[in-house]
Amino acid sequence: MNLPFLHALARDRFLHLLIIIGLLLSFLVPFAPQKWPAAIDWHTIITLSGLMLLTKGVEQSGYFDVLGRKMARRFVTERQIAFFMVLAAALLSTFLTNDVALFIIVPLTLTLKKWCAIPVNRLIIFEALAVNAGSLLTPIGNPQNILLWGRSGLSFTAFIGQMFPLALAMMLTLLVLCWFCFPAKTLVFQSSDRTPQWSPVLVWGCLAFYLVFLVALELKLELWGLALIAAGFLVLAKRVVLSVDWSLLLVFMAMFIDVHLLTQLPALHHLLTGVGKFSDGGLWLTAIGLSQFISNVPSTILLLNYVPPSMLLAWAVNVGGFGLLPGSLANLIALRMANDRRIWWRFHLYSLPVLLWAGVVGYLLLRLR
Repeated sequence: MNLPFLHALARDRFLHLLIIIGLLLSFLVPFAPQKWPAAIDWHTIITLSGLMLLTKGVEQSGYFDVLGRKMARRFVTERQIAFFMVLAAALLSTFLTNDVALFIIVPLTLTLKKWCAIPVNRLIIFEALAVNAGSLLTPIGNPQNILLWGRSGLSFTAFIGQMFPLALAMMLTLLVLCWFCFPAKTLVFQSSDRTPQWSPVLVWGCLAFYLVFLVALELKLELWGLALIAAGFLVLAKRVVLSVDWSLLLVFMAMFIDVHLLTQLPALHHLLTGVGKFSDGGLWLTAIGLSQFISNVPSTILLLNYVPPSMLLAWAVNVGGFGLLPGSLANLIALRMANDRRIWWRFHLYSLPVLLWAGVVGYLLLRLR
């Protein structure tokens, strides 16, 4: 284990908080550490590992510099580039899932600041909100929709029709916020005197590795796929493997274990046994509130044991992705990739009002249907 990795762990306050929460919860439920590994979604961990390697490979190749320079020259104002990045994040999330969309959009955003003066943190926050809004539209946009779609028996298009009013309302909301939060200030182009250097070999290698990884995921051989692309990067560009933020995987593992411990609490089970008798408003608030603390995917899994995969539940757990950081794992990915401590509290200045707005507007739209 190298020193940079140890330093990253020492500075990771969010990981420290998750460990403390896990220790506290372990005193409130039966202590069974042998069950903790089974609580971790290893498919998610392996998929995330592969995506981090592939994204870091493209980043290390320098191609994001080339793309960022072209984009910076194409847009005139800060508002224009914000609209484009937010819409791109939302669109990609509808068919690539919210996590994958962020692995493409956020590194590109970080590169843009080399070529023009933009409020990077604010833009990444809006991209995180955009993938949550865009991904709720389709059955394959995020993990909770995949689960709900499978249980509902709806066709692909019927599911989209069910989610469309909420997705439209949230995207319009984000575009209005973009208008007010990003001024029509002329972009100041930087570093115009140099042409970015990039490695075509590494870019094409990343594309080949991505195809290999996709096939491995499709064949349920994700661990072999990860091993192949890791070996490929060790041969092609060892620096890619060394520069990945591997501590993010520990954060996800700790979150899975904490959620597992939380769901063992007798008080929570006592509450959920009666959730099937809740009014629509009660179920709406329960699903959103539960998502805030254990994330919307575990909330969906837990609530489906007590209630049917209704439109109300689908809307509620997707609304629950806004608000507090744990609401959606996509939030965590976006903020971690920003690599700036100030973004953590600034995120909530936007996400909490959006959650309140989504909660009210979503429920009113449900009542009108």
